[in-house]
Amino acid sequence: MTRTLARAAAAAALALALTGCSGGLGSWFDGEPLSPEEAIRVVPADKARDVLVGSPLEVSVPEGRLERVRVLRVEDSERQEVRGRISADGTSWQPEAPTGAGKLLLAAKYTVHAVAVDEDGKRSARTTSFTTHVPDERFIGYFKPENRSTVGTGMIVSFSFNRPIENRAAVERAIRVTSQPAVPVVGHWFGKERLDFRPRTYWKPGTRVTTDIRLRDVAGAPEVYGIQNKTVTFTVGRHQTSLVDAEAHTMTVTRDGEVLSEVPISAGTAKNPTYNGKMVVSEMQDVTRMNGRTVGFGGEYDIADVPHAVRLSASGTFLHGNYWARGVFGSSNTSHGCIGLRDVKGGSGSTPAGWFFDRTLVGDVVEVINSTDRIVAPDNGLGGWNMGWDQWTAGSALR
Repeated sequence: MTRTLARAAAAAALALALTGCSGGLGSWFDGEPLSPEEAIRVVPADKARDVLVGSPLEVSVPEGRLERVRVLRVEDSERQEVRGRISADGTSWQPEAPTGAGKLLLAAKYTVHAVAVDEDGKRSARTTSFTTHVPDERFIGYFKPENRSTVGTGMIVSFSFNRPIENRAAVERAIRVTSQPAVPVVGHWFGKERLDFRPRTYWKPGTRVTTDIRLRDVAGAPEVYGIQNKTVTFTVGRHQTSLVDAEAHTMTVTRDGEVLSEVPISAGTAKNPTYNGKMVVSEMQDVTRMNGRTVGFGGEYDIADVPHAVRLSASGTFLHGNYWARGVFGSSNTSHGCIGLRDVKGGSGSTPAGWFFDRTLVGDVVEVINSTDRIVAPDNGLGGWNMGWDQWTAGSALR
């Protein structure tokens, strides 16, 4: 888990490819593995910006075959899948043609998630993202959660802007977050490129939240104007929180006031402890690749098929399944900062990791206590619940 936070916009919009931590690897590799970039090749490159709309879009593997590829366009926070086909020999994926389904659009964010299988049946995964060109005189806000989604009670509405916002009051005034039942919802700026909204306390289950975005022609900076007019909604599901005690090596999962289970875990070592504090689930992948090089750990680990990965921070903290460690869950902390649950290779719904994954929503809160690390920064992922209400409201440009 790196201790250097990504830029606020990159944290919210482009951190999908950074996967963080592991532990207890031993010597499970058979020879030197391909790097993630070599095993699954994606064009455009990961975290590329200002990609031209005529650029190619392709996924390929030099060895083995592609098992599945999913390319999503996040347009105004509404995911739309880019239709495509895996070739007959399984070595490449390309958008459908000539219908234009694969044509890139201006001012859009794309995510690519690919899973490949080698000759020995071993799976590997790679997730990348890129954004297309936005005209110089325009700005756009990429935001979460998705339109018409059902989320946990800790969900924070988060905007990342592609250009620095100088007129923050005008931009914040043009975004209105309301709820039914009604509660006060206030914005908080993290620098000039990120604006988050939350209520004083967690949303009540069943709340319907509406975000009205009226940024078209709003001057975010001199001669730079917004292009979005959009209304999106999401629904708050049941209330589930998970309390991780790093010292006791346990995670207590509570839903609507009732304890569902106490699960044995393995957190970060004394050298690389897990952050304390409240972290909101922002992404879930049934399988992903975790490579130490992406988060400052060099070649200490590279695991191609980490199952049941639940992202907790932008800097690489995950709660994930672990099939390579033995005898550590509930007894010792062995990771580089993530929270590990017992799992099997390929993942299973009957393991603790699979059980938790199947019962988790984006927007659920995982709180860590009794770790030796500091409290996670409020702009590292959706960490805003670690700020008091007075401090939060002081970050609004309207107050």
